[in-house]
Amino acid sequence: MISRDFFRERLTEEELRQLLGDTPPAEAFAWRSPRARAMGLDPASPPPPEELLRLMLQVPHLIRRPVIRLGERTFFGFDRRALEEALARMER
Repeated sequence: MISRDFFRERLTEEELRQLLGDTPPAEAFAWRSPRARAMGLDPASPPPPEELLRLMLQVPHLIRRPVIRLGERTFFGFDRRALEEALARMER
């Protein structure tokens, strides 16, 4: 297991893109974050994906946490069911 405090050691654009993979930035964005609210950001009318990516790199608090990498898949935010299913598939 690798652990990283991306508040202290920020992600590069390449690292964030790699973590996202096929996941749209809007799904990894912390919409309920006080910082997102202070910026007036709304998931109902999100900025373009590239702008969300730029914001997440600039303000790491805008990345949904925890960020969990299992195999080739990355989970943003805690979803017990999805994690349990992914772990069960890995055990097979």
